[in-house]
Amino acid sequence: MSIFMTKSTRKKNKLKLKSKLFMIVSGLLVLGMVLFAFNSLTKKNHPSFTDQPSAYNGLSFSLQSDQGQVSLKDFAGKRVYLYLGYTFCPDICPTNLGNLSLAYQQLTLKEKEAIQIIFVSVDPDRDTPKRLAQYAGYFDMNMLGLTGTPTQLKALAKDLGAAFVVNKQEGKHYSVDHSAFTYLINPEGKLIKMFPHGTTPKLFLQSFQNTSVK
Repeated sequence: MSIFMTKSTRKKNKLKLKSKLFMIVSGLLVLGMVLFAFNSLTKKNHPSFTDQPSAYNGLSFSLQSDQGQVSLKDFAGKRVYLYLGYTFCPDICPTNLGNLSLAYQQLTLKEKEAIQIIFVSVDPDRDTPKRLAQYAGYFDMNMLGLTGTPTQLKALAKDLGAAFVVNKQEGKHYSVDHSAFTYLINPEGKLIKMFPHGTTPKLFLQSFQNTSVK
């Protein structure tokens, strides 16, 4: 048998190589189309995606606490860390709020006075202002619990680029799907950063103490 390829053999090998390359390129194109479609669908339906939250240009809200109406402007001059959730949340909310609390405990009195942590419930039917005040107290970080009407809460979520879905079809012990970011609002009332779920106490502490961030 000759160790040299004939012209016919070389031609067949080239055809096989071209066929393989065509299949690879076609596969990559299909994969790209699938990923593009998935990304588009995710961006439309995931509670945490938005094109550009209007809160970056300024945020305003007035909600209910157990002591009466509270507005964002009441905290002018402070940095506000705002979280959307609900008190019956089994894991996401307690985890995030617990991490905030662990960081808060390490602050000096002066550092604590420079920030305000706010928990906004998107489940007003169950989370009364009184219940929210009790819930906020569990975390020992001077957190303020607020809620409002469905219209007010949807407007706030939209401004933050967030969303929530109350699953009342589940019955009495229904769940609420919600964005799980902690929103940092500067002293001028503008959203400047979003911390994802799972942000560690160390990272929250660094943010608390970084007064240069405006």
